[in-house]
Amino acid sequence: MQTAWSLPPPRRFARFLAQHRVFRDFFELILVGIAFLLYFVVRGSVVDRTGEAVHRAVRIIDFEQNWGFFWELELQALIMGSRALIQLFNAIYFWLDFPLIVVVGLWLYFWHRHQYTITRDAILSSGAIALVIYHLFPVAPPRLLPGFGFVDTLEVFNNLSYQAQQNQPFVNPYAAVPSLHVGWALLITIGIIGATRVKPIWFLAALLPMAQAAAIIFTANHFIFDAIIGVVVSLMGLVIAIMLQRFGYAFVRRWVGLGQEAAVRAPAGTT
Repeated sequence: MQTAWSLPPPRRFARFLAQHRVFRDFFELILVGIAFLLYFVVRGSVVDRTGEAVHRAVRIIDFEQNWGFFWELELQALIMGSRALIQLFNAIYFWLDFPLIVVVGLWLYFWHRHQYTITRDAILSSGAIALVIYHLFPVAPPRLLPGFGFVDTLEVFNNLSYQAQQNQPFVNPYAAVPSLHVGWALLITIGIIGATRVKPIWFLAALLPMAQAAAIIFTANHFIFDAIIGVVVSLMGLVIAIMLQRFGYAFVRRWVGLGQEAAVRAPAGTT
């Protein structure tokens, strides 16, 4: 029988993590933390091609006008007379994105591990796809388009500027397409619904993508088109996550040798 110390170092390390919960939790935290740090650093390091980004944003407006859904200016105008609504959607845009992902991720990790893995892989996979799009096709958000009348509500009413000097290493202002605010909100909703059978929680989770879709419009950070592409990219990430569950991790378990050990230990008639 092959002992643990006879395995190659990568397989030995994977088996060690699988058998020691504390070290596995620590490794997971480091892995996800590094992944998100790389996402924001790479996203923020993309060269700002202003003319190209503004040109694409104008083309998106033309596209939406041709298809009859260029509603962003009218929608933002609906809330501009209410400071309370402006602050509400500013808060949704900011707090129900990455901070919520962290909270839900911790809940899923400690109490619904299978759903956590799918959600994590979907978010990271869609983020990787989005980084490629951000680099190849920079697009300016509505708030940075001159002459159209969009208001950057986060900067005007909360003094939060994505162009601030301290934010520049982590923020690419021309990464409007896809809108992962909406796409990741959808993935979080799917993760929550898959982890619980409590119907009121389902209802609240289902509101999240709709609230985030409204927030990106009301804050002038994205067009409707951006949200649609964000949903498509995030669903692509979900497909990758499901494929990893069905094929990728099964291969890893066989490679490490955990599947064979489990089969040996399992009593007859069990799975």
